[in-house]
Amino acid sequence: MAGEHPETMQERFSARLRAATRADHGHNEDSTYMSALLEGRLGREEYAALIGQLHFVYDLLEEAADRMRDDEVGGLFDLDGLRRREALQADLAFFHGPDWAERTTANEATRRYCERMREVCFDWPGGFVAHHYTRYLGDLSGGQVIGDRVSRTYGLTGDEGVRFYRFAERPKRLKDRYRELLDTAPWDEAERLRIIEEVRTAYRLNAELAACLARELSIEPAA
Repeated sequence: MAGEHPETMQERFSARLRAATRADHGHNEDSTYMSALLEGRLGREEYAALIGQLHFVYDLLEEAADRMRDDEVGGLFDLDGLRRREALQADLAFFHGPDWAERTTANEATRRYCERMREVCFDWPGGFVAHHYTRYLGDLSGGQVIGDRVSRTYGLTGDEGVRFYRFAERPKRLKDRYRELLDTAPWDEAERLRIIEEVRTAYRLNAELAACLARELSIEPAA
């Protein structure tokens, strides 16, 4: 239709990306570890094992964000208030004490996850965004449900132990800004397809991290 804005004539990339990777995302949500966490079946140490592994992931991802800071596209996605490394460190100190770093070692799945990010997040802006999107949009969405569940399960008060899930700005506002960046990024069709595939890879690696934790901690599916 004449005069119609181009964005209304085709699906926004943010919506297309979400639809194209919905099944991949669901594999992690339905994992044995995440199901047990949401059902309140994990002890404090078992939960702390998750954020210990995630610290390795965010530490590397935010190192990549520093590298991408001057990139005209990738640098835009590092929105103020998104970074989670310091919040994770605070939560790990809450659960493990000041020697948390000495008590945390990357497992096999986390090492594979980080190896992939080293391959694609430091020199390919689209790869950086793919992994960045997978983590932070998840934190702003389902992560809010997880944070509330963790607080109830362990009887936490305020933000103690759940700073990872707490953002200074309203999650919806950050998500809207992030999706606008996805929709307006100057990627051609080939690059968009490549990013979609990398998001799928990121979801798979995240699911493998959760599966590895379930095996290490001998967590069984609910009866």
